[in-house]
Amino acid sequence: MSSEHVGNAHDVRNTPSARRTYSAYGDGVTTMALKILVAGGFGAGKTTLVGAVSDIRPLRTEEPLSEAGRGVDDTEGVARKTASTVAMDFGRITLHAGLSLYLFGTPGQDRFWFLWDELSEGALAAVVLADTRRLEDCFAAVDYFERRRIPFVVAVNRFPGARACTVDDVSHALDLDRGTPVVLCDARDRDSGKDVLIRTVEYAGRVHTARLLDSVS
Repeated sequence: MSSEHVGNAHDVRNTPSARRTYSAYGDGVTTMALKILVAGGFGAGKTTLVGAVSDIRPLRTEEPLSEAGRGVDDTEGVARKTASTVAMDFGRITLHAGLSLYLFGTPGQDRFWFLWDELSEGALAAVVLADTRRLEDCFAAVDYFERRRIPFVVAVNRFPGARACTVDDVSHALDLDRGTPVVLCDARDRDSGKDVLIRTVEYAGRVHTARLLDSVS
């Protein structure tokens, strides 16, 4: 699927399979496209991360925050945020020849939870962005992916002025299952975001391989 084929948000989020091999070039080279979710609390940096790493102009479904919305959405700690994702963000990054990632940023507000099941269909793995000023905002995403057995990596977005936390501190605070990776990142930086995605794909590969071996043993 090339960027020209992205017609609207409904078309993109209904991509049938995250693990399909696509013929991307006329010379016969094929690419494997993997679907990765980017989740986290309101204002954690999901839209920023997708935009920073995407090789194409990202598809965004943001709306300005209104006074009415502020009464519904918890904006404590993100008072300077002026817009909010209301459906999804979409971007694409090629990690190397033959492997591309389709990135789907989830909305962070509780009132858009009904979209998550559709967005997560066919996902290989997820990134949960964490803000140490509002770690509790990650609980819902962590619980969601654990219940659905979708491998995920927690990426701590280092906001200016946020308290410094070690990887172990975050893992303990979120009560993560043993072995769930926690990494530090700057969602604004392409290289930092790309490193997070590589770690996510590597971890998901190990998890899915282990499950396959368990199923045949």
